[in-house]
Amino acid sequence: MDINTLIARRVRELRDYHGLSLEALAERSGVSRSNISLIERGQSSPTAAVLDKLATALGVALASLFEAPAAAVASSPLARAAEQAVWTDPASGYVRRALSPALPSPIQLVEVHFPAGQRVAYETGARDAEIHQQIWLIEGAMEISAGDQHWRLEVGDCVAMRLDAPTVFHNPTRKPARYLVALSTLPFTPVRRSA
Repeated sequence: MDINTLIARRVRELRDYHGLSLEALAERSGVSRSNISLIERGQSSPTAAVLDKLATALGVALASLFEAPAAAVASSPLARAAEQAVWTDPASGYVRRALSPALPSPIQLVEVHFPAGQRVAYETGARDAEIHQQIWLIEGAMEISAGDQHWRLEVGDCVAMRLDAPTVFHNPTRKPARYLVALSTLPFTPVRRSA
């Protein structure tokens, strides 16, 4: 399946699941109604920043937008390399491969190839689920910031963070970087107030 078709189906499925109209999702995400409509028809190649805004508004991790729609999920715990969804951000050229099987799981693995000198900024905010990620650098170097925290990762370094603040990924070098992202989604539990 074409990656834009996969994203289109997944965004529409999640929007329907939440009972959101195009207008409501546009208001929640800050992405225009017309842009969402183009994405849902597979007629747009959205950037990572746009997809992150939609994922945040839909209460899921960005990686969830690359999953097969629920109706098509197979029960196999195996994800063959040839079947893994590969997507390239049209703005930065970074390439992400969804490594995890289609079998529902609270853990998702993503491999990223990040071009030299590129930067991607996400406006990530609070979601309906608690999402944690760890990034393990395999090749190159990366500068990553989440909210007020900043890290420079060298080969073998790993950083853990919660997806609840603006995040920036930057490759300050002249060589590409490659890293593994492990995401874990915990159900949202509202804070109980004592009476």
